[in-house]
Amino acid sequence: MQTTREKLVDTARRLFAERGVDPVSLREISRAAEQRNVSALQYHFGDREGLLRAVLTPYERDVDARRGAVLDELATRSAPGLRDFADALVRPPAALLENPGGREYLRIVGQLISRPVADDAGADVFLASGGLSRWRGAVRPLLSDEDLALHRRFTAIQLTYAELGRRAELSRRNHELFTSHLVDLAAAVLAAPISAETRRLLAARAMGRSRRGAGRSG
Repeated sequence: MQTTREKLVDTARRLFAERGVDPVSLREISRAAEQRNVSALQYHFGDREGLLRAVLTPYERDVDARRGAVLDELATRSAPGLRDFADALVRPPAALLENPGGREYLRIVGQLISRPVADDAGADVFLASGGLSRWRGAVRPLLSDEDLALHRRFTAIQLTYAELGRRAELSRRNHELFTSHLVDLAAAVLAAPISAETRRLLAARAMGRSRRGAGRSG
């Protein structure tokens, strides 16, 4: 038999996945979980952010463990490539497509990562997770300073979770082709050539920042 806390978490996960994180009120969650008022929810989670963290964290721990195992294996290789690290980014969360709760989690994360400001309530649970932070550090030596300035790692993360969230909405059973192609796309983001125009614009931006910094120091 579920505890009140478990029922609230499961109900919130389902409603957040189906209707979106912002449109669903705490009162609706309490009512759908057969709680008469929001006091039980506030007691267990404090506020909406606390509830959202409770929904996301168990799945993120699972993803972190899977990603950590992959990164441990890559650390034993002499020269892993960008596709290897793209694989380490994509496959751990893609494994959650195999169960209903995991698909709901991916739909929620897909919403959060696609917001204009991705570090708002809840998004930092997965963006700052230990496994994802370790992945960012592990892939760093394979990227140039220009790649980092263009936020290649975040773009690959955003693509991965947005696509997984979209996939989780579909009633598909076999995800092998989708997952392999998503690894290809994430690797392509990390390895995409930088055009002469983009290099020129990066240099111009750096020059502008340098001038502003010199003006402030003067």
